[in-house]
Amino acid sequence: MADSFYIDEDVGRDEDSATGSQEAPYKTLLFAMIQHPGASYQTRKSETGPVDANGDPAARLEWKPATKSALKKATNLFDAHKKKQAKAADLAVREKQDADRRKAVLEEAKKVVLEEDKSLPEPIRIRLNVVDPVKIKLGTADSKGTRVKVYGRVDHLRSQKDVIFVTLKDGKGLMQCVFTGQLIKTYAAMTLTLETSLEVRGELKSLPAGAHAPLDRELHADFFTVIGAAVGDKEAITNKVQADGDPQTLLDNRHLTLRGPTSSKVMKVRAAVEAAFMKTYAELDMTKVSPPAMVQTQVEGGSTLFEYNYYGEKAYLTQSSQLYLETCLAGLGDVYCIEKSFRAEKSLTRRHLSEYTHIEGELDFITFDDLLAHIEHLVCRVLEITLSDPETAKFIAELNPGFRPPSRPFRRMRYADAIAWLVEHDIPNEDGNPHAFGDDIAEAAERKMTDILNVPIFLTHFPADLKAFYMPRDKDDNRVTESVDVLMPNVGEILGGSMRIWDFDELMAGYKREGIDPEPYYWYTDQRRYGTSPHGGYGFGLERFLAWVCGRWTVRECCLYPRFAYRCRP
Repeated sequence: MADSFYIDEDVGRDEDSATGSQEAPYKTLLFAMIQHPGASYQTRKSETGPVDANGDPAARLEWKPATKSALKKATNLFDAHKKKQAKAADLAVREKQDADRRKAVLEEAKKVVLEEDKSLPEPIRIRLNVVDPVKIKLGTADSKGTRVKVYGRVDHLRSQKDVIFVTLKDGKGLMQCVFTGQLIKTYAAMTLTLETSLEVRGELKSLPAGAHAPLDRELHADFFTVIGAAVGDKEAITNKVQADGDPQTLLDNRHLTLRGPTSSKVMKVRAAVEAAFMKTYAELDMTKVSPPAMVQTQVEGGSTLFEYNYYGEKAYLTQSSQLYLETCLAGLGDVYCIEKSFRAEKSLTRRHLSEYTHIEGELDFITFDDLLAHIEHLVCRVLEITLSDPETAKFIAELNPGFRPPSRPFRRMRYADAIAWLVEHDIPNEDGNPHAFGDDIAEAAERKMTDILNVPIFLTHFPADLKAFYMPRDKDDNRVTESVDVLMPNVGEILGGSMRIWDFDELMAGYKREGIDPEPYYWYTDQRRYGTSPHGGYGFGLERFLAWVCGRWTVRECCLYPRFAYRCRP
């Protein structure tokens, strides 16, 4: 008689600790069959099973033979399990055979020694993106091409029976290389991985009809060398960083993400935009300066200051270089800087960073209208220069197909008009109430308004209570300041600016209103005592500007290694 094994569907366990005894029953009939095929099986539901006719739950504890229907169902599942196991075993055998064959092939490949043909012409080194018809001749089926050597990393691999196509990248361009003959029989070729760095030598040829490759050419390799092999298998870069991967994982592996086409394009556009700012400032005869990042004064309020110990004194990382730029006006004229600024905001919105690149300008002997005209010209001229470069324009079109430079003039909207607009369109404030004069327009409401209007906006004349101590009041409305935020669709604020208080007494009143001790600001206050003048300025957040131009969801994509609340690595 076959041994009996026990299944309690309520308290049993389908694991190694169970033995199928009454004291350690299994949970399912299928598991019992897998462990003990051909046995007899006793079952029960010790907690949820039926009671007897008198309602006595003791009946639940009785072991009963498995029913025919339960056995049939479990048998079908058991048969499917056996087929699955057999298939897995067969697959494992075939995989082992394939692995053994590949191992044997690789062992043979190790014996292949690749030597360069010394009778070939000495190769000319070129960059992957260089086209020089004077030095470089493309070969055809009937003519020889220039022999060249290139360096790069493997961006794409495609193997066929007698050929391996390797696309190299070097951060500037791409080149398709064709490996054939003895080259593909080498161990190095058979184990090539993405990101492996190579030197490849060979003849440059034009493409066959109907073929496609970068710059319509390909390198027919006659020799190559692996400079630095990249890890593969589970550690391959395609497993470490994926386009739709977890954002935190991508940030942890930012050093690898930067190798991808999207991140590298954004960084190249960033470089082009910075260069365009500098060119525009040169056209405007503005002098570049480099203010300190280590300061002992605040600009935008104490709640966002990074404080640290500076040789026993309290100091901060700068929130803005504005105050220092103002001190340069008398000696240098109009000035600008491109420096880092720091804000200790525990904000995780998609447009906030703790460290960001601040493009700041300061202009002397101007009016508020002059300031607005300058900002408008700056934005438009920077974009004009940026888009005049075909490669940069191509990157922007690929990153943000719908981007179009704004037309002038930008829409002007006073703060009071914006409040009325928000009320009219039923967009509440942060408390869920209708907006009222004096409210700080929150990011969500500001973005909604900007996206609906869908044009660049000069939002001007904010209430004095919402702005910094150095902003002067409007002569026609003492409640508001001569201040401006520039708002862009899909991003919101990218720039903040204002005229600066240039009267000594008015500045002292500003210190007093904000509860600021004027003594540490003596060097700033002195500008009002030694030949004061009407002046104003602004600060661009470069990453926000780029998020607008490149169509990025978050400013974190627009800097090399983003720093924001709780993120300071790698």
